[in-house]
Amino acid sequence: MTADLLTAEALACGYGPVPVLHGVDLRVPTGTITAVIGANGAGKTTLLRTLSGMLRPSAGRILFDGQDLRGTPVEQLVRRGVAHVPEGRGVIGELTVAENLRLGALWRRDRRDAARALDEVYQLFEPLARRRRHLGHQLSGGERQMLALGRALVARPRLLLLDEPSLGLAPRVVAQTMALLRRLRDDTGLTVLLVEQNVRSALAVADQGIVMSLGRVVLAAPAERLRDDADLRHAYLGF
Repeated sequence: MTADLLTAEALACGYGPVPVLHGVDLRVPTGTITAVIGANGAGKTTLLRTLSGMLRPSAGRILFDGQDLRGTPVEQLVRRGVAHVPEGRGVIGELTVAENLRLGALWRRDRRDAARALDEVYQLFEPLARRRRHLGHQLSGGERQMLALGRALVARPRLLLLDEPSLGLAPRVVAQTMALLRRLRDDTGLTVLLVEQNVRSALAVADQGIVMSLGRVVLAAPAERLRDDADLRHAYLGF
C-alpha cells in the first residue's frame, strides 16, 4: 500500500471573516496524480493556497511526509519539496526565459546541481531551450505554461501543486500538458495535486479524483470510477 505524501485533516480557511474551506480532509498518496474538481467557487484554488502556505488555516492540520506544516514559512516548504504553480502561471514578463527558470533554483546551494536541473528542464521543454533569451511576455500561452512548470521543476519538488494548467490553452497544448504530468509521475515518482476545470482531461491522467462543493469534499474516489460511472458523473460532475 502506497504511503500518503500529503494529508489534510479538518482543514478550514478563508479570506478575513469569510470562510471558504470547511473541514476538508484529503489524502494524496506518494507518486500519484490527484485531481481536485468541482464548480467555480468550490474552494479548489483556496485549498492549494492553503496547502502551499500562502494562506494560514484557521483550523485543522496539514501533514507532508508525516510532518506538520502549520506555521512553516513558504521558503521552507520549497526546500522540503513542495512547489506551487498558481492559476495564471506567475511568469514574470520582464525577465527572460532563462532568468525565470533560475528563480526556481535560487535556494539551491549546489550550483552544479542547479545547472543540471536547468538542463533537464530545457530537455523536457525544447521550445524553452530555443527561446531562452526571449522575455516572458513574448511567449505564447502554451510556452508560458511550460515556463511556469519548468520553473517549479527546477526546484526538483516531491509534490507539485498545480492550479488550472489548461486555462486559456488550445486543446492540443492541454493534451501535451496532461501527458507530461503522467510522464513525470511514471518516470520520476513526482506526486501531483491538480486543480482543473477540464474534468475529462484531469480524470484521464489522474489516479484519484476529489470532488469539492462549497468548500467541502463531497466525494473522493479512484479516477477510473469517476470516469466510468455515469451515475456518479451526473450526480457530482454534471455530465
